[in-house]
Amino acid sequence: MILRQIAYDSSQYRAARTLRQAVLRTPLGLPLSDDDLLGEDIQLHFGLFAEQDKLVACVIVVPESAGQARIRQTAVSPEYQRRGLASKMMRELEVILSERGFDLVTLHARKGAVGFYQKLGYEVVGSEFMEVTLPHQKMVKPLA
Repeated sequence: MILRQIAYDSSQYRAARTLRQAVLRTPLGLPLSDDDLLGEDIQLHFGLFAEQDKLVACVIVVPESAGQARIRQTAVSPEYQRRGLASKMMRELEVILSERGFDLVTLHARKGAVGFYQKLGYEVVGSEFMEVTLPHQKMVKPLA
């Protein structure tokens, strides 16, 4: 498995968008709307690839300010879930972000994913809030 950046509007980006829809939105009965996709042309897209260049997971990074980035829309293909790939992807992504000068990462975790991110060193900040019909928690992690 290899994590690499993917270009906006490439075939790999379109595959990642399809994966995000299937994993993150279809179970909620929600489409990825045009509003959801706004700004993705200037965001950083990453994919985790298996053999024969098969996309198995993806994540988006939004550079927010000097040194700070926000992670959004982390998704792992259902047939590859529960294999530690999300942890692998996040650890490798954090190294890439640190090398690019980011020293703080934030994200909005679905309530059910808070424990996953805590195991990776993210800390809860603030109160629970609703996003895409589900309770979420803001989380942060300083990068070494």
